[in-house]
Amino acid sequence: MSEGNVGSRFDRLPATDADRRVEGRASREAVVDYFEERFGIEPAVFEGHTFWEKGAGKIWAYAGESPTPATLEALGMTCLRTRQEHWKPTTDAVQRFGRHASENVIELPGPAAVRFAAGEDQELAWNGDWGYLIAAHELAGGLEPLGVGLYLHGELRSTVPKGRRRELSSLDDAGGSRRPLE
Repeated sequence: MSEGNVGSRFDRLPATDADRRVEGRASREAVVDYFEERFGIEPAVFEGHTFWEKGAGKIWAYAGESPTPATLEALGMTCLRTRQEHWKPTTDAVQRFGRHASENVIELPGPAAVRFAAGEDQELAWNGDWGYLIAAHELAGGLEPLGVGLYLHGELRSTVPKGRRRELSSLDDAGGSRRPLE
């Protein structure tokens, strides 16, 4: 018999789909597979993390253990929305795990990165898959994830949450350092 989803409670994701007791709930295996298949993030990156659902399809990652079910306001960080046609990673998850990605990462030069951080949509050429991408910019010699973008029909749509958008002056393409407005 299938248990129901309780919107105010955290329930640990089952290990596999075969272990599922709540219809429609993702499994740990499916979440890890999603990040590996879509972004090339190795499953080992998620070792030590447990995954939880609170509400319908809001998946949280927690670096540790906790009794299940748990009635809390928050547990770790939101990482994925699953009960929709296309799963969507969160900005938090991309900023935390995205540096391990090897696929579907769009590298933005300074001006495009500034526009993305401000929440602006922009026309860009991209030869990869359409859908949710990790938008990144080179900072201090490494590629740093900025957030999640939705790429459709030649346009990168910024999904940076309104409260996290930033009006930056500019980013130096060579080193990623901020330059003040003159």
